Amino acid sequence: MAQDSDLSKTADKGKGKAADDETQKDKAAQPVENGKKDDDKAETSEELSEEDQQLKNELDMIVERLTESDTSLYKPALEALGSSIKTSTSSMTAVPKPLKFLRPHYETLTKLYDEWPASDDKNSLADVLSVIGMTFSDEDRQDTLKFRLLAPTQDIGSWGHEYVRHLALEIGEVYGKRIAADEPTADLVDLALALVPLFLKSNQEADAVDLMSELEIIEELPKFVDENTYGRVCLYMVSMVNLLTYPDNEQFLRVAHDIYKTYKQYTQAMVLAIRLNDLELIEADFQDAPDLALKKQLSYLIARQRIWLDSDETDDEEIQECLSNVKLPDHFKALGKELNILEPKTTEDIYKSHLESSRVAGLTNFDSARHNLAAAFVNGFVNAGFGNDKMMLVAGDKESWVWKTKDEGMMSTVASLGTLLMWDIENGLDQVDKYTYLEEEPIQAGAYLAIGIMNSGVRLDSEPAMALLADNDKLTHKNPLIRVSAIMGLGLAYAGSNKGELLDFLLPIITDTTQQMRVSAMAALACGLVFVGSSNPEVTEAIITTLLDDDRKGQLTDKWTRFLALGLGLLFFGRQEEVDVILETLKAVEHPMAKPTSVLASICAWAGTGAVLKIQELLHICNEHLEESEEKKGDELLQAYAVLGIGIIAMGEDVGQEMVLRQFGHLMHYGEANIRRAVPLAMALVSPSNPQMKVYDTLSRYSHDNDNDVAINAIFAMGLVGAGTNNARLAQLLRQLASYYHRDQETLFMVRIAQGLVHMGKGTLSINPFHTDRQILSRVSAAGLLTVLVAMIDAKQFITSDSHYLLYFLVTAMHPRFLVTLDENLKPLTVNVRVGQAVDVVGQAGRPKTITGWQTQSTPVLLAHGERAELEDEEYISLSSTLEGLVILRKNPDWESGK
Repeated sequence: MAQDSDLSKTADKGKGKAADDETQKDKAAQPVENGKKDDDKAETSEELSEEDQQLKNELDMIVERLTESDTSLYKPALEALGSSIKTSTSSMTAVPKPLKFLRPHYETLTKLYDEWPASDDKNSLADVLSVIGMTFSDEDRQDTLKFRLLAPTQDIGSWGHEYVRHLALEIGEVYGKRIAADEPTADLVDLALALVPLFLKSNQEADAVDLMSELEIIEELPKFVDENTYGRVCLYMVSMVNLLTYPDNEQFLRVAHDIYKTYKQYTQAMVLAIRLNDLELIEADFQDAPDLALKKQLSYLIARQRIWLDSDETDDEEIQECLSNVKLPDHFKALGKELNILEPKTTEDIYKSHLESSRVAGLTNFDSARHNLAAAFVNGFVNAGFGNDKMMLVAGDKESWVWKTKDEGMMSTVASLGTLLMWDIENGLDQVDKYTYLEEEPIQAGAYLAIGIMNSGVRLDSEPAMALLADNDKLTHKNPLIRVSAIMGLGLAYAGSNKGELLDFLLPIITDTTQQMRVSAMAALACGLVFVGSSNPEVTEAIITTLLDDDRKGQLTDKWTRFLALGLGLLFFGRQEEVDVILETLKAVEHPMAKPTSVLASICAWAGTGAVLKIQELLHICNEHLEESEEKKGDELLQAYAVLGIGIIAMGEDVGQEMVLRQFGHLMHYGEANIRRAVPLAMALVSPSNPQMKVYDTLSRYSHDNDNDVAINAIFAMGLVGAGTNNARLAQLLRQLASYYHRDQETLFMVRIAQGLVHMGKGTLSINPFHTDRQILSRVSAAGLLTVLVAMIDAKQFITSDSHYLLYFLVTAMHPRFLVTLDENLKPLTVNVRVGQAVDVVGQAGRPKTITGWQTQSTPVLLAHGERAELEDEEYISLSSTLEGLVILRKNPDWESGK
């Protein structure tokens, strides 16, 4: 049962004790005559006020009447007892006086009950005994429930809500005992269903839901809610989901979904359908929307989650436009115009080298190719989505920044065009096209990757990414870099789309034993992104076959194998217990990489659920001490994945986040080197784009760690924590780190990347995978984040050496953190909104305020992490349940201007 039921239990115990104590005190205070206490009851009566004494005498007399043989006295006597209990008033801490005075008669009355023949009077007596039984709230006595079951026809609600809550508590206890003993429970369920309307009537939705949850009858709930109670009931149910285990969590979502649907709350129902990852349900909800404007709003929700819906309705051009996100760059640039930030920023605007100490200012550039590469990343992140900058999109090929870098650096530099032109495919393809004809292969590879990046999250009917990247010339090119970039581009462009045609191109690459592990692993990862959370059997089989393939045994120790494993994990993202089949299969793989792969699959399956038992399992893995052996590398990865897993599982639940941040402190103190390297990354996973001081101060300490790998990861984590926030404190800390590490090329490179992340999109983007008032976890966003962090576990083998292009997996998580309001024809509409800190209103009575400390602004507006917006007045009605992202407003027919 929920916490407040336990409190009521404690309170009841307290009441019983209080009554006993008072009796003891009063007895002690009796006068003693001749050294002996008189046995006469009148003499030993408690020292009561005149009024209390009169009440006690009356009650004694009524009980006396019930013991007499004249049965005609019983009914009025029982009615008098009942009304005396019901009309008594007392403070919350004391037992009502009639109950206190009737306590000594309890045994007498129970004997009477046993002796009386069956009759209405007997039922009435059981009714009264049930109430007096509340004062005997011992563990072994559930008398309140016992006598309530013996008096089923009586009016329960008339005894008050404290009695109803006590009864619910005992029902829960007895139900547990009966289930353990395999006894029937139908009478308990019937009684519980009689209590539910009483709870709902008195604003105690939490108690109603808890009782039904405990008796496993939550599916009965829709019968009891009405238009006044459904909203609060569903809010409580949905917020409980993170605290429930599988499959109860899914059942709660489905029941809440059905209730919302019944009361025509289509956007809230759609939010729950998306959380359930049930494509049929999403399709059905979309089809059931009664009008076109609402369909457009649902389309925006579906598109935000990167779900590709191919329905008959999508023939409508405007709906197709909403589903495919094609207008996203226009809305984003409109926001930039509103905030007056369209002017491109240079890397110097970010580095602010003049603020670094003059002694080192000139020294930070000595490996110029690497310095220029860092500048390309920073420029790409900072001006992301705005489509203009002062470095890459300038006239003249030979002056382009590309020629200031070398080898793979050229690839990443050209790929940065993709982030600059993100979502703007038509304009972007023209800009990137010229790089595909240059003879330098790294530049061609960069152009293919740029095409994938700019297509990420947007779909056009012409499918340019498929046409340009999925051809044999690129996928079988002699240069593995071109193969990798084309595959990675496809993965980014079609992330979350479940596009079956891609399997024809990618599956053969996964299973082809002649391919380098890098290429096969990238194909597996691309499939993982495209089919994220779908548990696609064909891809699963291809990856498992590769892991079991004897010809590949030698290759499995390759550093790239982790992405093969990650591809498998992403297929089961959020699928919870469905992953168990895979874990069993992996036990058959006799290779050091089998264990880390199963941990990776497991953490993906439980991502964002807050499952405490899984977090405990992962902590156990971290506790094991590693022996020096051949399998060490696999075990090191195993523990590093476990640490990341703690972060990704806890990320969806606030209390869990607090707890794991404390655990990370312990792991940093006592963990081995491999664990310590992963801790900063896991901390970033818990709060991406949410710069909490306690997190970034800790990371700032780790950024000076003796172990350079820990320092590099902590610096990158600082970038993720502040991504897209322009956080001034973080920017200052990173500038200081740039001075501190001016001689260390690798660390300085990472500082620059972090600086670019903090100023991402000039402070308008977020990489937090939760959206729609933090209700929905975007699987595509979380998958991209996790991919980069898996690479960062060994940063010096990937990101700071020559595989820095893996950083571009972050683009799947990059999304504007705006609120744009549109009219029903999808034209921008400026209205006033209040923006403030979100307040948790679950279980609060009345109509509590949902935001605090707000400011009134006109749309479009930026929303920081944990902020919520409300319309200032009722001139418009929002078609979305939350004001976030693209929201369609409808004119309120009842609104009168000048009100």
